Amino acid sequence: MQLHEVIKRPLVTEKNAMLQAQGKYAFEVNRGANKVQVKEAIEEAFKVTVMAVNVVSIPGKEKTIGRARVATPSWKKAVITLKAGDKIDLFENL
Repeated sequence: MQLHEVIKRPLVTEKNAMLQAQGKYAFEVNRGANKVQVKEAIEEAFKVTVMAVNVVSIPGKEKTIGRARVATPSWKKAVITLKAGDKIDLFENL
């Protein structure tokens, strides 16, 4: 798997905004990616030092739309802890 395929998007929520004050950032990552691949991709993409990577697999949910039951896809979330002093500016180009 290529490093540019590992990170799908940053997760921007209120909970993750509170984690950013502690130097932790959340990303949606490829389901086949492991911790080592996520660490390498983050370090290469944002030029920071990653201290820890926590990965969580989020199962899909079943929703009802009208009379039909539709399943949402499963996905994987990675919470990255950076070295003290490093930061990722997610909104630098807005």
